[in-house]
Amino acid sequence: MHFHQWKRREFITLLGGAAAVWPLAARAQQPAMPVIGYLESRSPDGMTDRLRAFRQGLKDTGYVEGENVRIEYRWAENQVDRLPVLAAELVRQRVNVIATTGGPEVALAAKAATMTIPIVFGVTEDPVPYGLVASHSRPGGNATGVNFLITELGSKQLGLLHELIPAAARVGLLVNPKSLLTERAMRDVTTASSAIGLQVDVVQASDSREIESVFGTLVHNKADALLVGPGAFLVSRRLQLAILAARHALPAVYNVREYPEAGGLMSYGTNVGDAYRQMGVYAGRILKGAKPADLPVVQSSKFELVINLPTARALGIEVPPNLLARADEVIE
Repeated sequence: MHFHQWKRREFITLLGGAAAVWPLAARAQQPAMPVIGYLESRSPDGMTDRLRAFRQGLKDTGYVEGENVRIEYRWAENQVDRLPVLAAELVRQRVNVIATTGGPEVALAAKAATMTIPIVFGVTEDPVPYGLVASHSRPGGNATGVNFLITELGSKQLGLLHELIPAAARVGLLVNPKSLLTERAMRDVTTASSAIGLQVDVVQASDSREIESVFGTLVHNKADALLVGPGAFLVSRRLQLAILAARHALPAVYNVREYPEAGGLMSYGTNVGDAYRQMGVYAGRILKGAKPADLPVVQSSKFELVINLPTARALGIEVPPNLLARADEVIE
């Protein structure tokens, strides 16, 4: 009898000991939280809406930042030469996926840093010529993503500008000479301008001082309007551009909604939020085991026209009713 009692007590003690050990073992077997490396050429300011859209895409696939996925952010602060170092940092940290935004340069830096870690890029033109993927339908390597079509919309933006200000005969095209997107945008706009019979003066700026002097040149050349070309750097200077365009009474058309939100006149381009959401979905699918090689490049197909009415009034422009009716958003 005593023997049985002793046995029982010892058994309970053993059980207690085992119970203390089990949770530790179970915890050790739980996989570590997956990590997404986020690499961007700009700085975090002004990225809130885009990042919210990216996180929404992750959420659509069942991932919530801080709960079951971690995001390591790396910002190049418009210093493109820092990208390789930042990409290498993410590779050393053995992140599960690298998401890249802010131009093809960012995706190329990530691709140069790793041939194994999956990459989800957001680029504003065809990723094939850059060697990011073999083809849209079969990317083939460790990268896939979203193509936002911004570079090829210059002709459409020029058409809208012509509709808004039919009297405009001379238009400035502002481009960043350091951007890989510039050549394509210039070709697109010059072809379109000759069809409409507009004269285009190409002006270049790659820092805030140069942007200031560009406006002097445009005024001197008696430009009637301005078309702002593609690229992450110019978007990061949207407030300066809106202020200078207002000061010089120069109507300007842009390619993403962040410009009219900052006081610019009008934008036509891809719905960037939707493109970032699609990037989040792909990052989530890859965390679940999908291979980039099997995920076709998404061609963003949602476009939006945004018009800032107070800016139009300040410039003395009467926006044609049919243009207002076609706008996806009118900022009052």
